Amino acid sequence: MTYDQSINDSWCKMAAEGEYESILCVKPDVNVYRIPPRASNRAYRAADWKLESPDWSGRMRITAKGKVAFIKLEDKVSGELFAQAPVNEYPGIAVETVSDSSRYFVLRIQDDSGRSAFIGVGFGDRGDSFDFNVTLQDHFKWVKQEIEISKNAHLGDSGPKLDLGFKDGQTITLNIGQGKKRDKPRPQSSGGMGLLPPPPGGKIAPPPSSGTSNHNTVPQQTGGTETECLLDLDCSNSNTVVQSNPNADLLWGDFSAPARY
Repeated sequence: MTYDQSINDSWCKMAAEGEYESILCVKPDVNVYRIPPRASNRAYRAADWKLESPDWSGRMRITAKGKVAFIKLEDKVSGELFAQAPVNEYPGIAVETVSDSSRYFVLRIQDDSGRSAFIGVGFGDRGDSFDFNVTLQDHFKWVKQEIEISKNAHLGDSGPKLDLGFKDGQTITLNIGQGKKRDKPRPQSSGGMGLLPPPPGGKIAPPPSSGTSNHNTVPQQTGGTETECLLDLDCSNSNTVVQSNPNADLLWGDFSAPARY
């Protein structure tokens, strides 16, 4: 007996002892046909069966217990078992397809004493046959994954273990709190020129106005009231008018007449 066979046998034994039976798929309408014995190795053909007059009609229930799947043919009303086909692998001899249709299959049924026979089954709807095919494929894909997991776990337990312990006389030194101190980053100065401080006094004198300026001037009125003083921006407590400096025109130029080119 090889290693893989022993793994499969032990897995199947565990499945048979501790696993419960689960329902994978139920199809309410299925027909059963007696098929002639196959004379050669060629594939089965549904055209050789009496498709217009099935020998039995009922429902199909696909269950699984561990690794093995069971295709059960039952009465629609009472649920009495008509026949069942245990499936250990798919595709395989337990379930075969026909060469001329995707809605018909050949099942190898078995009784309690182990005797087997081949019958034909067919679905009226193509979608039911598709579900039947996919259900068996998914189950045995899961079985294959479980076997691989069990095999890897067994190899991991029997393999050499890594010894991470200290040998006799082996020591280890730890340096705690002796690392190099990191220099704190200095704050970087803001690039460019900084703002100049305001001039002393807190006020900036306006530029001198020209006598020939185009700006509108406020006519002076007599009276010396507070309202008249507020209208004249250059007035003080007295009603005197500030005279412009004649030398200011030489400094700022004549703004009244544009230069000609």
